[in-house]
Amino acid sequence: MKKLSMDELGRVTADEFKQQAKNPIVLVLDNIRSMHNVGSAFRTCDAFNVDRLYLCGITGTPPNKEISKTALGATESVEWEYEENVADLAKELKSEGYAILLVEQTDNSVMLQKFDFAQYEKIALFVGNEVFGISDELLPLCDAAIEIPQFGTKHSLNVAVATGITLWEAVKQLAVSN
Repeated sequence: MKKLSMDELGRVTADEFKQQAKNPIVLVLDNIRSMHNVGSAFRTCDAFNVDRLYLCGITGTPPNKEISKTALGATESVEWEYEENVADLAKELKSEGYAILLVEQTDNSVMLQKFDFAQYEKIALFVGNEVFGISDELLPLCDAAIEIPQFGTKHSLNVAVATGITLWEAVKQLAVSN
């Protein structure tokens, strides 16, 4: 066994990435405080071939040294937009045919391993603030809330970790990208 070199990995360039067909998923960051979490979201969107990343509320935007440190160039490959009001964005995405899915613990959230992403043609996945979670005004707008099972003493996962876990499950179920 040997580790693969960058050349052996055969990754596409940022320009090629922008041109390739994307998974029918957009990721929405709702008031994310940590620029490292924002950078990680960029990198995760690149890894899972997400169509677009929306940065809302207090979420920082590129160019930003801390975002770049974690994104490792993904700010150049991933299409992104800033939208101040997350609820307005959710309404717009819903009108465009996206299912509004929240990664949040609610009184009727569905556990990730039981959630059927394939029932939707287009997905808008919302992740919330590191302390307060999803903005309350999103709750009546959502089609479903998804919860990641946890077995320890903590009440939540880091937002970057939760994003990666949830996007992987969505992409795995959709089996869109090779």
